[in-house]
Amino acid sequence: MKFELDKYHRDTSDEELIADLKRVAKELQKSPTYDEYNEQGKYNSSTLWRRFGNWFKVLEIAGLSKNRSPLNIDKEELLRNLEEVWIKLGRQPHYKEFHKPLSKFSSGTYARRFGSWRKALEQFVEYINKELDVSTEKEIKKLKAEIGTRHKTKRDINWRLRFLVMKSDNFIGRRCGRSPATDPKIILHVDHIKAWANGGETVLENLQTLCSKCNIGKSNML
Repeated sequence: MKFELDKYHRDTSDEELIADLKRVAKELQKSPTYDEYNEQGKYNSSTLWRRFGNWFKVLEIAGLSKNRSPLNIDKEELLRNLEEVWIKLGRQPHYKEFHKPLSKFSSGTYARRFGSWRKALEQFVEYINKELDVSTEKEIKKLKAEIGTRHKTKRDINWRLRFLVMKSDNFIGRRCGRSPATDPKIILHVDHIKAWANGGETVLENLQTLCSKCNIGKSNML
């Protein structure tokens, strides 16, 4: 196959660019997002926003309604999605891997929301690591037990602590060694080693990664 450069669109008229955007909108039956146009448009979305100023301006000129901006997406929603992809892959995800169906949001969305893909990863790590300040046996010694439960921690495992536990277990089930990275059907859970009902606390040292089947099996043995 002959090697060729990508087509050069600087001389494409405004009318042609807008017409193609409208075509994609008609096919989707809604205003396309930046990433949706990249997938289905004849041109690259960056060609349009450089020509007209920004994506909202492009939609306005085309007479289309403005869609959800990456800047308006809740930060925690983006970070939780990043966590889910990281768990599925069993490692730090790469820029080119962030697309549907693996990820709800594209890598471009993260780059625009946080300033760059690298900055998105850095904020994720910083946000996750804050959980260590409150979720270890050493840290909860400073807390007083609740009178009603006699526990120093809540039973529920938040998503940041869940990620830390899975990461410490290399994103595989402790009992079976299975992982969604090698079998997408595998679903990982985080469970108390010493049951919360028996006095176990929700701390890093008392939590383990189990696949859904092993977790159900453990419950049946109790």
